[in-house]
Amino acid sequence: MLLDLPERPRRNRRFAKLRDMVRETRLHASDFVWPLFFHDLAEDLPIESMPGISRLGEKSLLGACERALKIGIPAVALFPCLDASLKDVEGSGATDEENLLFRTLRKVKARFPELVVVTDVALDPFTSHGHDGLLSACESTVDNDRTVDALCRMAVLEARFGADVVAPSDMMDGRVGAIRRALDAAGFTDTGILSYAAKYASAFYGPFRDAVGSKIGRDAICKSMYQMDPANCREALREVRLDAAEGADMVMVKPAGPYLDVIRMVKNASDIPVAAYQVSGEYAMIHAAARQGWLDYERARDESLIAIKRAGADVILSYFAPEVAAR
Repeated sequence: MLLDLPERPRRNRRFAKLRDMVRETRLHASDFVWPLFFHDLAEDLPIESMPGISRLGEKSLLGACERALKIGIPAVALFPCLDASLKDVEGSGATDEENLLFRTLRKVKARFPELVVVTDVALDPFTSHGHDGLLSACESTVDNDRTVDALCRMAVLEARFGADVVAPSDMMDGRVGAIRRALDAAGFTDTGILSYAAKYASAFYGPFRDAVGSKIGRDAICKSMYQMDPANCREALREVRLDAAEGADMVMVKPAGPYLDVIRMVKNASDIPVAAYQVSGEYAMIHAAARQGWLDYERARDESLIAIKRAGADVILSYFAPEVAAR
C-alpha cells in the first residue's frame, strides 16, 4: 500500500552527503577550550581515571599548546597539580608569585602570545583540605567573604602573568563583581571573566580531583554548601543573572552532559556567551564503556559533544577537544 503522505522527512536522510547538507549542528575546532593538567616534574604522569590524559611536564605542556594552535583550538585552560608539601589550610600558595601556575603561565604566553589562556580562580589546588575556599573559624563551612578577598588577589596575579581570561570556579557569592573591580583597579580592564555561574555539586568530578590532587583521603569532599544542588534548575538562572550583572563576560554550566536542560535555559535567558564543561566523569564513562565494547567510542564521543552544542553552548571545555579538532 502506498501511503498518501505530503511530507516524508526520510527523504533528507537517504544518503550521507544529503544528511550532511541538512545537518543543523556542527562541531568546529573553534568551539573548544582544551583543559590541560600539569605538574612540576619533567616527565608526564598518566592519570589512571582519565585514559589518555596525563599531568604534563613543561616540555609536553608547551607541546600541547603548540598543537592546539596547529589544529585550530583557540584556547587552553590550565590546571596545576602541586606537591602536597606546598599546600596549607589557607591556600597561601595561590598568591605566591613564584608558584607553579604563574611560572607556567609566563612561559606559555611568552611562547604562544596568540593562544587564549584561561586560568582557574579557586583555591582547591592549593589548600590542604581540598576545598575551593578558606574555612570558617569552626572549619564547618567555607568563609565566603574571606575567600573572595583571596580570589581577587589570585585573579590579579593571573592577569599580570598573562591570563587572557580568568575563570572563578569557586561558587562564592559576589566574587565576580569583586574580581572585576580588582582587575580594573590593577589596570587589567581587558582581562575577561568566564564565570562558573552554574557549577553543580556533582558526582562526576572525581577523576578531575585525582588529576589536580585535591581529593583528600578515600571519600569525596562534600562541597554542597557552596556548589549547586543537582535537583535545581531555576536557581541556575539566578546565579547567571547575578554574575552577568557583576561583570562576567561569559558564563558556564558545569557539568555539561547531565545538565543539557540547564544549558538551554541559560542560553535562552542570557545575552552573553555560554560555556559548558564536559567534565572528567563524563569523559571517563565514555572511555570505560568503549573499552568494554559496550558502545562505539567515536560515535559516543561525538554525539555527546553535539548534544552539548545543540543545547546551546557557544564554548565547550572538553578533554576530547584535540581528537575532534584534528579530524
